[in-house]
Amino acid sequence: MNNSFWKAGHTPTLFAAFLYFDLSFMVWYLLGPLAVQIATDLSLTAQERGMMVATPILAGALLRLLMGFLADRMSPKSAGIIGQLVVIVSLSAAWLIGVDSYHDTLLLGLGLGFAGAAFAVALPLASQWYPPEHQGKALGIAGAGNSGTVLAALFAPGLAYLFGWQNVFGLALIPLVATLIIFTLIAKNAPDRPKPKTGSDYLIALNDKDSWWFMFFYSITFGGFIGLASALPGYFSDQYGLNPVIAGYYTAACVMAGSLMRPLGGALADRIGGIRSLLCMYGTASVCIALVGFNLSSSVAALALFVTAMLGLGAGNGAVFQLVPQRFHREIGVMTGLIGMAGGVGGFVLAAGLGTIKQHTGDYQLGLWMFAALGLLALLGLVGVKRRWRTTWGSSAMTTARI
Repeated sequence: MNNSFWKAGHTPTLFAAFLYFDLSFMVWYLLGPLAVQIATDLSLTAQERGMMVATPILAGALLRLLMGFLADRMSPKSAGIIGQLVVIVSLSAAWLIGVDSYHDTLLLGLGLGFAGAAFAVALPLASQWYPPEHQGKALGIAGAGNSGTVLAALFAPGLAYLFGWQNVFGLALIPLVATLIIFTLIAKNAPDRPKPKTGSDYLIALNDKDSWWFMFFYSITFGGFIGLASALPGYFSDQYGLNPVIAGYYTAACVMAGSLMRPLGGALADRIGGIRSLLCMYGTASVCIALVGFNLSSSVAALALFVTAMLGLGAGNGAVFQLVPQRFHREIGVMTGLIGMAGGVGGFVLAAGLGTIKQHTGDYQLGLWMFAALGLLALLGLVGVKRRWRTTWGSSAMTTARI
């Protein structure tokens, strides 16, 4: 990154957006690394465990529409503060009152959904400060907050082993409250924010076929990232007999790869174009997931393939949002909500689907192959629309940024 990037926007706000996103994703993902321990104590089936880790993903997906609407009508900063307070209350209740049944885990998942909705706050907050030629880098840095999943995967199982998984909810409040204070103090809304959107603007956006393409593409990249991140602790435990802490370390390696590649994916898309980047990423991820589906005997080999797949999916997340502001610059709040929702729905379907398939077939193979097939379908769809994009809105976008 050159000096022009750091002079173009507001660095403290970019940092605040990243930090807010990072800690929000940490708690949004919290049930994933704890899934094996919770399922053991509450005697949950594979399908119930899958639904437990998938519920925050779906709740976050749907709530992104609400948070995107609030970010437009109020401001990204105000919406972020409201969402963070809801998450703090939810975690406090889980810690103090307790989570004693499958239905309690689902209720907690609904509250944690507000943390997943941070996506609709952090990205507009950062994006509105930066010109088109720096959108990929700015949104990549802000979006790298999905690295919070790494923190949860690394530390949650170990803390649960030492203090009990219920107390992990209380421990998570410490960094969450600190982040809320920092966010409140240093984040600033951009001075030239787009005009607030109404509910009908979302319906208008859905009439544009490009909206559906972006939603589908992101349901594979981000949906694959968060869906796999939530399912992998259970996968490594079931498939290779790893204990929860080691399974958490394996998962942390995977999600770290995907998280680190998001900003790099945005920067790469700025350099070679978002479409070209996405084509490479879909191909890489699909092949690796398909190979894992052959039930490799070595956990290390499976880990290597999952890490490579997550590198592709993470870079794909950055590439998608390098393209979105170019196509929907004035509708970035609306589109962030819609596309983010689609990504969350994709993650819910993947996490819940893997658990359901495991429950009824005794194996993850079919679920992994189905996801790989969807990745190839996204690749073919992108090939189909790239000429139209490059000769319509892309022709003007290419004067300032590459598609």
